Amino acid sequence: MIRLTIALALVPLAFAVPPSAAQAKQRENVLYAFTGSKDGKSPYNGLIRDKTGNLYGATYAGGAGMGVVFQVAPDGSQTVLHAFAGKDGSGPASDLIADKKGNLYGTTTAGGSANQGVIFSLKPGGRERVLYAFKGGTDGGFPVGALLMDKGGNIYGTTQYGGGACNCGTVFKLAPDGTETLLHVFAEGKDGAYPVARLYRDKAGNLFGTTYEGGGSSNCGQYGCGTVFEISAAGKESVLHGFVGTDGALPNGGLVADKTGNLYGTTFEGGGSSNCQGGCGAVYKLADDGSFAVLHAFTGSDGANPGSDLLAAGKGGLYGTSVAGGAANLGTVFAVKADGSESVLYSFASGSDGANPISDLVAGAGGELYGTTSAGGTANAGTVFSVKK
Repeated sequence: MIRLTIALALVPLAFAVPPSAAQAKQRENVLYAFTGSKDGKSPYNGLIRDKTGNLYGATYAGGAGMGVVFQVAPDGSQTVLHAFAGKDGSGPASDLIADKKGNLYGTTTAGGSANQGVIFSLKPGGRERVLYAFKGGTDGGFPVGALLMDKGGNIYGTTQYGGGACNCGTVFKLAPDGTETLLHVFAEGKDGAYPVARLYRDKAGNLFGTTYEGGGSSNCGQYGCGTVFEISAAGKESVLHGFVGTDGALPNGGLVADKTGNLYGTTFEGGGSSNCQGGCGAVYKLADDGSFAVLHAFTGSDGANPGSDLLAAGKGGLYGTSVAGGAANLGTVFAVKADGSESVLYSFASGSDGANPISDLVAGAGGELYGTTSAGGTANAGTVFSVKK
């Protein structure tokens, strides 16, 4: 069964895609290349950006061996803000979020008192605090997706494991006083299984997300090809779409919404192409009326296996990364328009420019897109990069 560490392990997997004629349309700039030592190694998550242009992220490994939280300044200089040591967390794989005071929040996939992962905060001065340590049982375990915070300081997220008897994951709420409440426990089949992505919350307080498996299809895995789900403000969970393979499979990324409430996301596999084992993945739209459409099905040369959330930026454009495919099968940065037309903004080509991006993108002030690659760079430990839209 394959899920995030998981999809992390999937990075170099079995693609039958030969080098193609797809070429980068934009110039890429490596802002920082990790050495794999104290500065961090293997950033699987994306970046956030402050008003002065500083970028913040985390690496899954490096530091003391358990990952770091870092800052990259506009001049390319890197600072380690915190190195995890085990009890305070280990193996961060999600994007960070920030509050108005500049405090950072995130999750680690392991570490903490039960080695089941933690929710942490990091003050601007670098002081880390464990807000909640998962026990791995009914409260959940192995949180992979990024967090969401409401105006009251409540934090929402998912755990890939734990919850009920099938160990299929949870959706939770963490109050400012540290009290955890389970909003939904996945129970194997049709309600979904193994959520690994961030949640989206609308103005009415309804939560929307994806599960990597579940939905009941017999075409993928033990529990199905994955789902898009909703948890109403009243606490009721419903499956909005169950993937069957041809329409996508194994959604590793979360959802973004447009102004009218349409939801957009990616699937790691499926989509119908025979160029990749299990399919090369897809970009999809779930309209507010419940109708579902595949906007783009990847074929390999235009990217393969998108694992990131999409970025909605400018005139209906959606931007993301694929962990493989492109000219050298090292991944791409891509754009998809509202009509479904796709273009490759950058195709990672040499390894020194980065390889295998599984991260979300963040927009800069001048039209740049910033992201990370999980491998490549001078030490094959990953990079922070920028590409023009």
